[in-house]
Amino acid sequence: MKLKDTGLTGEQIKGLVNKYMIETYERFDFLAETAKDMYMYDANGDAYLDFYAGIAVNSTGNCNEKVVAAVQEQAAELMQTFNYPYTIPQALLAEKICTTIGMDKIFYQNSGTEANEAMIKMARKYGVEKYGPEKYEIITAKSSFHGRTFGSMSATGQPDNACQIGFGGMTPGFVYADYNDLESFKSAVTDKTIAIMVEPVQGEGGVIPATPEFLTGLRKLCDEKGLLLLLDEVQTGWCRTGAVMSYMNYGIKPDVVSMAKAMGGGMPIGAICATEEVAKAFSMGSHGTTYGGHPVTCAASLAQINELLDRDCEGNAKKMGDYFMGLLKTLPHVKEVRGQGLLVGVEFDDSLKGVDVKHKCFDKKLLITAIGAHIIRMVPPLILTKEDCDKAFAIIKESVEELA
Repeated sequence: MKLKDTGLTGEQIKGLVNKYMIETYERFDFLAETAKDMYMYDANGDAYLDFYAGIAVNSTGNCNEKVVAAVQEQAAELMQTFNYPYTIPQALLAEKICTTIGMDKIFYQNSGTEANEAMIKMARKYGVEKYGPEKYEIITAKSSFHGRTFGSMSATGQPDNACQIGFGGMTPGFVYADYNDLESFKSAVTDKTIAIMVEPVQGEGGVIPATPEFLTGLRKLCDEKGLLLLLDEVQTGWCRTGAVMSYMNYGIKPDVVSMAKAMGGGMPIGAICATEEVAKAFSMGSHGTTYGGHPVTCAASLAQINELLDRDCEGNAKKMGDYFMGLLKTLPHVKEVRGQGLLVGVEFDDSLKGVDVKHKCFDKKLLITAIGAHIIRMVPPLILTKEDCDKAFAIIKESVEELA
């Protein structure tokens, strides 16, 4: 929908939002109207270089033509059925995902936090049914982030985070250990433990990749103790980190993995994939969702995944990620540059606040995000080029120099 078609001004649109919407986000002063490939455009036609991609969603570019066509074609044929009849997009997508990432079964959800809820429920039900009513605890990492519904919020290891404050007690059954500290996880295992759940790269925790020793060590620990390894790949999945799934960078395989974001190419979809044995924990009535496996979102996801693979987006993510992080390390006031592929974080020293860098970059028409006190995070579309990296770097450098 274009602003000119509404009969309203941009300020009137913002006024409607302020009047009627419950706001939990800090807004850019930016009325997004259209988007294409590496750019978003406001109602005036001004172009913004997009290095947040809907927060790691639009990985094949904004409004990818094949994804858009899949949505339009499917919407004209079948939009929603619930999960009683078979549908073609569900079936084709299930085959594509499972065969691509080497998992046995898939369960569709609507978002990342719902995918993590399903993963938590599956693990707990598996433990209780196989070992008894006390085998349901899950060890997660401090500084992790798994979502904002109650189970995934409780799994999040950030007790001081706004997402946990003011809601009363968290859901019981979670124990927290230090990320990238294998001994901390080993010492947290008890007779009640059924699973370990981590992100291969902590996103909200500061863009911190798991060390190879840590993640391979967790896989070995789970095998030795009869535990499930659950990987939250909501943000890292589907080529973001230089591999189709981040766990492939480590040469391991989880028992259950969650995904969303890039999976849909802009349409709301999530899923979990599990091994045959663990998937049996879900039986008739044990879990469900009205919109999970929605024909339109599944059609979009199939087009998106085909595009990611056909265009070797994982290869480009690794190549451009290495190049971009090399540039960022030359910035003034940088404490550390961290990342994996094109999930990139820059931590500045105490003289610079991440949110200030974010806003200064916005003023110069570059879209990035900020986390914590001194960190900026970038998750651009995986189709970017060296020229895009150079342009973004020049804006960030200029912004940092002006702020400092």
